[in-house]
Amino acid sequence: MDVLTALLLLVHLIPVSAAKNGVSSKSRKRILPDPATEPPVTDPVYEALLYCNIPSVAERSMEGHAPHHFKLVSVHVFIRHGDRYPLYVIPKTKRPEIDCTLVANRKPYHPKLEAFVSHMSKGSGASFESPLNSLPLYPNHPLCEMGELTQTGVVQHLQNGQLLRDIYLKKHKLLPTDWSADQLYLETTGKSRTLQSGLALLYGFLPDFDWKKIYFRHQPSALFCSGSCYCPVRNQYLEKEQRRQYLLRLKNSQLEKTYGEMAKIVDVPTKQLRAANPIDSMLCHFCHNVSFPCTKNGCVDMEHFKVIKTHQIEDEKERREKKLYLGYSLLGAHPILNQTISRMQRATEGRKEELFALYSAHDVTLSPVLSALGLSEARFPRFAARLIFELWQDREKPSEHSVRILYNGVDVTFHTSFCQDHHKHSPKPMCPLENLVRFVKRDMFVALGGSSTNYYDACHREGF
Repeated sequence: MDVLTALLLLVHLIPVSAAKNGVSSKSRKRILPDPATEPPVTDPVYEALLYCNIPSVAERSMEGHAPHHFKLVSVHVFIRHGDRYPLYVIPKTKRPEIDCTLVANRKPYHPKLEAFVSHMSKGSGASFESPLNSLPLYPNHPLCEMGELTQTGVVQHLQNGQLLRDIYLKKHKLLPTDWSADQLYLETTGKSRTLQSGLALLYGFLPDFDWKKIYFRHQPSALFCSGSCYCPVRNQYLEKEQRRQYLLRLKNSQLEKTYGEMAKIVDVPTKQLRAANPIDSMLCHFCHNVSFPCTKNGCVDMEHFKVIKTHQIEDEKERREKKLYLGYSLLGAHPILNQTISRMQRATEGRKEELFALYSAHDVTLSPVLSALGLSEARFPRFAARLIFELWQDREKPSEHSVRILYNGVDVTFHTSFCQDHHKHSPKPMCPLENLVRFVKRDMFVALGGSSTNYYDACHREGF
């Protein structure tokens, strides 16, 4: 039994059994309630478990809840890709051995996994915007490649898609049975893990869909800013935020000592180890129940992991307090939020295009959007996180439209900065669409200070 397994058994957080080929033979179960907005956790092991757990979607869904006289008009889904292999390796150590082929009888299991692989194999001629058409449609390597989606990641999004199908299609009839291609809007970055995650969710949502109706657009920017990516002030906020992170790290003597110890174990300079971002690889070892690496000089261990994770928690706390990241987020998230409200406004006019929008993205996509919306206590986007905007019409007052915001199944509408107080004087469990529109068109710039009233001026204002 490896050290990680022993520790997890000791603290009774999750059921674990001996791992085969680096994957636990028991699927992880959700440990404790994981609200999208709750006081920040301070225990690094617990926080890491929340990051890599597969929640039971049946227990975590408030999507589609509205009074009976409300009609669902459109749905806009932002996801982080599912569980992936690390993007970095710890220098001079053996890569964790994780199998990225999809095996129907291996856990984590999903009843549609085999059918998903079969359907993906029929889509090799599908029409995707370049360079997406050169990417594989599902993971298929006995030893995962760097950044590759795992079976866990595929299952996570098959679950998400099936959940959204049960709510939005079966219950609310968002799309007709003979839905057309122009009723979907699908966009992803040019990484195989985001394309494959989007396809897994889409397959859960629309099983055995007609490939001729599917078109994924390519988004070159992780911010999904399309033609509005040039924003000097946003970059200045980011530089200041990165400087804050650097200074916080310098103040943490325990962190520096830990990096030094790890660097000696793997026999590289501390600077090189830090640049290799060891926590990315360590989280993969942790989530897949693979022992941390050893060399002739010793082993990277749980104490090293806990120190780095503790620093990450402290960094998140200071980030909220300093608000430099908020400035970056308001400008970084504006283009995609502006696209979303434009799509919603078209839907309120009775247009039937793009009723279901899906953006398959990254943590660095969702995190700025969450921050910009004022969801400062929202957890850092775990693998397969989902952020959903629902647009509703009041059948009793057809000219009135409202929105709901949900993060990982939790209704966070009244945690947003643009709707925090609305519920105090309204019985509706949602927010007027005009609140969101006003926020995106005006209040996001007000929050930045200065006199800017539009995105271009806010991005180019002098004297920041």
